[in-house]
Amino acid sequence: MRHCIYPGTFDPITYGHLDVLGRAAKLFDHVTIAIARNPGKRPAFSPEERVALVKANVAKYPHVSVVIFDGLLVEFAMKEKADAIIRGLRALSDFEFEFNMALMNRHLEPRIETLFVMPNEQFSYTSSSLVKQVARFGGDVSNFVPPDVATALKKAFPQ
Repeated sequence: MRHCIYPGTFDPITYGHLDVLGRAAKLFDHVTIAIARNPGKRPAFSPEERVALVKANVAKYPHVSVVIFDGLLVEFAMKEKADAIIRGLRALSDFEFEFNMALMNRHLEPRIETLFVMPNEQFSYTSSSLVKQVARFGGDVSNFVPPDVATALKKAFPQ
């Protein structure tokens, strides 16, 4: 069974994330969405809230699980017996950071491959940070996130 880890903060999950997940789900028998606690990013949603939002939007994929993780990603991937890590690349500006991260992960654990997946071009400029910024100022985020996530953002950033 081929298994990959799709890590991220997912604060919040966007249509771009879901597009990358859909591509990974075609390539692997099992995909684990690994939600990083990452308090340094000061997320709008708790890890548990992020899990609930992600689970609600990936229910159509029976071979996808959602978990919270701490620590080094490659150690988590080895514990989960994963073959690969999936990372979404939206634009060239993502590449340098992701490339360096992939090389470090390979150095730490050469048995885990990193695969870069490009989302549909309509999502190439969407990021959770930008979505939160738009929501914070009362903008419409319905083109970027599922309806339940848009509702959660309205509650998180009341006007």
